[in-house]
Amino acid sequence: MESKLIQIRQEPLSKPDWIRVKLPTQTQYFELKNLLRKSNLHTVCEEAACPNIYECFSRNVATFMIMGDICTRYCHYCHVKTGKPTALDSAEPEHLASAIFSLGLQYVVITCVTRDDLPDGGACHFVSCIDAIRAKVPSCAIEVLTSDFSYNDAALACVAAAAPDVFSHNIEAPRRIYRQVRKKGKYEESLRLLHLIKELNPSLKTKSGFMLGLGETDDEIFEVMADLRMIGCDFLTIGQYLQPTLKHAAVSKFYHPTEFEKFVSFGKELGFLHVEAGPLVRSSYRADKLNSHL
Repeated sequence: MESKLIQIRQEPLSKPDWIRVKLPTQTQYFELKNLLRKSNLHTVCEEAACPNIYECFSRNVATFMIMGDICTRYCHYCHVKTGKPTALDSAEPEHLASAIFSLGLQYVVITCVTRDDLPDGGACHFVSCIDAIRAKVPSCAIEVLTSDFSYNDAALACVAAAAPDVFSHNIEAPRRIYRQVRKKGKYEESLRLLHLIKELNPSLKTKSGFMLGLGETDDEIFEVMADLRMIGCDFLTIGQYLQPTLKHAAVSKFYHPTEFEKFVSFGKELGFLHVEAGPLVRSSYRADKLNSHL
């Protein structure tokens, strides 16, 4: 089963008409890229080849990726580089806060590469970034999109105590195919992590997301949605998986926009406060919409 899922497809499925990417036509896109380079900051928008980068950059929205641009894990769906990361930049929290202040952002998403080389997985660095933003731009809402910290409860407790407005951790895929695309992750443990963060800080809103097109069935999609609501997850994103290169997992199916509407309706019935779903939706796509629920 696994070999079929992650096989290299020599002739990938042709992208349908509804998979469209906007080209950069606004000056904000280039201004934001220049600011990021000057501040030595990274965005997951760039590193993961997000299809919405032009739209989001043009709206002065970005998901900042802290702790470098090299991940210690390889996942079969991810475009971020894998290897040996560099040491943490102690000036990064201040650079990040200054960039957010310069851009006038009122909602920011901070994510990271997975850092299994660090005892706490980078949890303390997350806290430093949250503290720096709160000191520089107190009006800015903060969403953190974290790794699993190797399921280290003490590391998770540090982030919970820093009280970001939204804590996000992506489930990524249904239970049956989870380990086939994310070998070092654990479906049940990721659910437990999202449940534990609520216990550690009940005021936190939680969020998760997953991809479609990796060989799942509709029943499995409904199951993961129900699992997330069962542990109190507030927000959900569902998007179409797009194969970054021929070395990555092949796309099994391109879902039509009307199918995503079906999942949005089901999510509302389950009680999610907000569900963002569509072919080009990614975990932080239009995350600023969540401001109204905070």
